Amino acid sequence: MSTLAYFTARPDYALGRAFLLTFAVHAVLLAFMFIGVRMQNRPGDTVTVELWEAPPPPPVVEAPKPPPPPKVEAPTPEPEPEVKKPEIVEKAPPPKPKPKPEAKAPPKDDLEKLLMREQVAMEQRKLDEERRQIDEARRKADSEKTARQLAATARDKALNEYVNRIRFAVRQRWILPPDLQGNPQCIFKVVQIPSGDVIDVKLVKSSGNAAYDEAVHRAILASSPLPPPPAGVPFYRELELTFRPKD
Repeated sequence: MSTLAYFTARPDYALGRAFLLTFAVHAVLLAFMFIGVRMQNRPGDTVTVELWEAPPPPPVVEAPKPPPPPKVEAPTPEPEPEVKKPEIVEKAPPPKPKPKPEAKAPPKDDLEKLLMREQVAMEQRKLDEERRQIDEARRKADSEKTARQLAATARDKALNEYVNRIRFAVRQRWILPPDLQGNPQCIFKVVQIPSGDVIDVKLVKSSGNAAYDEAVHRAILASSPLPPPPAGVPFYRELELTFRPKD
């Protein structure tokens, strides 16, 4: 029997087993693929979770710091040219001041003269002060005297005006004698009260003409009450009045 005939006639049992095993493996693989696709298409189960604590805050993300500005280097200054200092000629030191001579105490005679001059100057100042006080007192007295004189002058002027007003009132009422000659003068003393009423008339000095004296006497009584004194003139209870027919 030849070799070819041996292999042709012998049945192959391993080939069939291999075919079956391959089919089983592919079937299992297809089953797994089918189950996997079904599981992926199935909606997921809803899970309810109850939170007992607030969730932690989200972490704070710090903003990135800007990069520092680039340093600009200043240009290096050019070195200044060296200036040669002028040669300084040393000056000679100034001469030292001469010491002042010490003041010597004045001799005894000079001291006595100095004291005497001071005493004379003090007495002179005292005399000048006394002279100044005397001059001031004199000026004050002269000023007061001048003021009194001015006041007396003003008073006399006002009194003269008052007397002239009384004389004018008397002249308006006298009747002089027709044979009166010259300008005879008579003086009367008139006593009045504050209202101006005349309470007494006395002849102090006669004119030598009885008719003229009597005419003036009657005119004074007829002028009662006399004019009142002006402002600034005090009231005079007794007045001495002089009358002349031609004044």
